[in-house]
Amino acid sequence: MRAKPRAVLTALLLSGMASKALALDEADRMAARAAITRQVEAFGRDDAGAAYAQAAPGIQALFPTPEVFLGMVRTQYRAVYRHRSFAFADTRETGGDALRQGARIQDEDGIDWEAEYGVERQADGTWRITGCRLTRAAGTNT
Repeated sequence: MRAKPRAVLTALLLSGMASKALALDEADRMAARAAITRQVEAFGRDDAGAAYAQAAPGIQALFPTPEVFLGMVRTQYRAVYRHRSFAFADTRETGGDALRQGARIQDEDGIDWEAEYGVERQADGTWRITGCRLTRAAGTNT
């Protein structure tokens, strides 16, 4: 028996609605931001263990100890490590249980930066940081 075109169209529309229902909600976005906030606050306290705990397993594999991880952040992500201000910007879903979270940062010297964090929900339901791309904000001269 062949399905009627209207029935097929209805099934497609309903499946589309179901996939939208599976999209990340505000609680997911807040949980991802909380992971970033915990890490940024840990950097401010030089708490390598707490900062490292917010990194996804793939990042932890690259930096096998909290101290090595913190050392990398101190040298490569100075604006994140020490800053005057840090504010969240736009959030963009990237599919599945992952998103990109923007942030605006001003470093200790007053230079403005833009960060884009990759954040992913882990199998245990926690959100962990998969990476951070840091660039100088447009119009920054120094």
